[in-house]
Amino acid sequence: MTEITRENKDQTPVIFLRPAKGWLGLDLRELWRYRELIFFLTWRDIKVRYKQAILGVSWALLQPLLTVLIFTMIFGILLKTPSQNLPYPLFALSALLPWQLFATALQRSSVSLVGNANLITKIYFPRLAIPLSTVFAALVDFLVSFLVLLGVMIYYRHWPSLNNLWLLPIILLALLTALAVGLWLSALNVQYRDVQHMVPFIIQVWMYASPIVYPIDIIPAGPWRLLYGLNPMVGVIQGFRWALLGTEPPDMTMLISAGVVLILLVSGLYYFRRMEKTFADIV
Repeated sequence: MTEITRENKDQTPVIFLRPAKGWLGLDLRELWRYRELIFFLTWRDIKVRYKQAILGVSWALLQPLLTVLIFTMIFGILLKTPSQNLPYPLFALSALLPWQLFATALQRSSVSLVGNANLITKIYFPRLAIPLSTVFAALVDFLVSFLVLLGVMIYYRHWPSLNNLWLLPIILLALLTALAVGLWLSALNVQYRDVQHMVPFIIQVWMYASPIVYPIDIIPAGPWRLLYGLNPMVGVIQGFRWALLGTEPPDMTMLISAGVVLILLVSGLYYFRRMEKTFADIV
């Protein structure tokens, strides 16, 4: 969005807003100027999520615990799925947390534009602030759930190591993955409202296509492993387990996953900014 300032007869400055043209009008510096808005949108999403909730923040604790309990009974006890020499609850939980961070951020960001139609149609601000704030808000659930993981690690006597320093960039990669896919889906959802009904199914299929309940070792090394790395969450989960529990270190799949995220993010930004000028008319 570009600003053109002119003066009328009373010497009063008048600002005209013109949409950026072409694929190169990203102007990401504009987000910094609206950083306070992003903060308040994030805080609003957090308050709305927990307002008048019976369980409140404790739901962020119960959800991973109950899910891991089910996974352990089915995949760990009944199917005896290998777990890279780790107790299966710890193995599953270490992958479930980054996955839930991604899935929660993606679910909220994909419907964020339609859910904020009242703001989009009334005032101007960079529309990118809306999906970005929903991704940031998902961090709260993750941080609360991380306490559960720490408790399980203490129970099984897994202690911190220097590899834990890699957790921050890996968590950032998970957020960028959710943002990249969320930009595409949120922009498409403005035009095609059935996209929001497809997102839960996409997330469900995507979960079983990621190494959460099974180790990446069962995918044969070579071309099949590299093809599997096209799933960006493969690199995130593999890196998270390695950084936290010292499992098999990331291989080329990590680089492939990061490359896919970069492509999705850049193309998503371009597509989002190109469609941004139509949001207020369609939503």
